[in-house]
Amino acid sequence: MLTNIRSKGTEELYATPILQQTAFWSAVKRTLGAEAIAINFSSRRSGMYSVSGRDSDYVIKSDVLVILQQIDRNHSVAYVPYGPEIEPDDEFQGLFLEELSECLRSFLPKECILIRYDLCWESYWAKEKDYFDENGMWKGEPEIHTQELRFNFNTHNWNFKKAYSNILPANTIYLDLTHDADTLLKLMKPKTRYNIGLSKRKGVNVRSMGMEGIDIWYDLYKETAERNNILLNDIKYFNAVLTARTDNTSSPANVKLLVAEFKGKPLAAMFLVISGNRGSYLYGASSSQHRNLMATYALQWEAIMQSRNAGCTEYDMFGISPSPEPCHPLYGLYRFKSGFGGEIFHSLGCWDYPLNSEMYTLFRASELNSQGYHLS
Repeated sequence: MLTNIRSKGTEELYATPILQQTAFWSAVKRTLGAEAIAINFSSRRSGMYSVSGRDSDYVIKSDVLVILQQIDRNHSVAYVPYGPEIEPDDEFQGLFLEELSECLRSFLPKECILIRYDLCWESYWAKEKDYFDENGMWKGEPEIHTQELRFNFNTHNWNFKKAYSNILPANTIYLDLTHDADTLLKLMKPKTRYNIGLSKRKGVNVRSMGMEGIDIWYDLYKETAERNNILLNDIKYFNAVLTARTDNTSSPANVKLLVAEFKGKPLAAMFLVISGNRGSYLYGASSSQHRNLMATYALQWEAIMQSRNAGCTEYDMFGISPSPEPCHPLYGLYRFKSGFGGEIFHSLGCWDYPLNSEMYTLFRASELNSQGYHLS
């Protein structure tokens, strides 16, 4: 099925709206100490899609970015963030990914124990009416054994395992930016539209910043992490995102730190990253003070408008709970982000292809019994 399998420089990664599959993301990860490799491959359409006739012979060229991370002195893990980009028809997905995994094996260190694909492919169960309730809310995937049976269908070795948890968000909302500003506002929930207007009337101002705003960002981020009891990333992580430069590559990205202020006081901040035709809300933080000014709404509206003005046709809200379930830790994000309109998207999330069965069993146990290894 796959041909032209070869490694190439990460600067040659094809242009894509998927930020985590770009040369830019490779540069970020290398700055943080990870090794990144790019693998090129080709396939006929007939090997990935239900086509016939002349179209079946058409050759598709694609690639994949792989992040290698050591988990101890002797072993590593290959992580594919939101890749591969190319998404075959459902019945070909397992077989395609199995062949790609075996092709990747020869490019990976001998001590690499698994390939983890953080798939942004749409979940099978988000395409079936039986998995939605009477209110149109998604009920989620079936139990893991059923998922694995479905995913491994048509594979030779039935080797894929569903990871216990996802690393990148598996549920998000995409906004269609081909509409004009007035239409975008009309498509929002009334409360969201009102809060955007309120923030403007109250004098909230949003400005773009670079590295000069990193301390402002980090102070807000620390406050947010403490308030929500979430893991605190070191400031060097955000430094890497702001300073990565890949303008001379095939897949650059434009990063902006947006800060919402009231009378010069920072109230909220976020990272907006534009790659290809997509703007993405990557990280956000806010102050506990002056929440009545709705600074986070002003921030998102500015990010949406900047993405649209840059020529983007879609905006990724990046991460919500799978359904409006109040007990879910991301329920607050669901309520906030769904107010902006758009379409909810459920992906397949993380799937593992073990390369060393014995070590993979130990790795899986470590993830189940502790916080496991941090791959993102």
